[in-house]
Amino acid sequence: MEEEFEAHLAPNCYFDPNFNSEAVKILPGEYYVTSRNILIVTVLGSCVSVCLRDRVNGIGGMNHFMLPGNTNEALSPVSASARYGVYAMELLINHLLKLGARRQNFEAKVFGGGAVLRGLTINNVGQRNADFVQDYLHTEGIHVASQDLLDIYPRKVYFFPASGRVLVKKLKSLHNSTLIDREQEYSMKIKKARVAGAVELF
Repeated sequence: MEEEFEAHLAPNCYFDPNFNSEAVKILPGEYYVTSRNILIVTVLGSCVSVCLRDRVNGIGGMNHFMLPGNTNEALSPVSASARYGVYAMELLINHLLKLGARRQNFEAKVFGGGAVLRGLTINNVGQRNADFVQDYLHTEGIHVASQDLLDIYPRKVYFFPASGRVLVKKLKSLHNSTLIDREQEYSMKIKKARVAGAVELF
């Protein structure tokens, strides 16, 4: 059964006619992991996404997260913000391992952290997200094959886990406020939420 081969927190499944492929769209706070040859899509503003895959067997996934903004809190491995980022990364890694990925084969491609949210630019949310994810991957010894971080534009990211191919489109004009509204709502939600306990890796 297909359910045995994937684990996710992303209900937005559709068929993408441009790539002639099954696709999954992930929103802020979601992730998706699969061993199938499908497309994972997200749109990033201040948030970051890590496209992580086992480069040998093609099992891969993507997350989409933001650190809670707090100008009084230094970004460190013991800060509440960093713990939130670590949790988001451990969810992704844990599910990759469950599907049979091997940690020594991991390669990452990293995107986002744009200065696009009015009000959150004061807290340098995009910069802090970018700094966190780079530090985390370096500390964990995960090879970063490519990255596109910071700048002032939102990005649309297309990830093909089976091959590792990623396409990134800079969105230099937004037709509506959906992205901004979604990230601001997500930012408020994570400020109020408590970080769950550590995810057990195996």
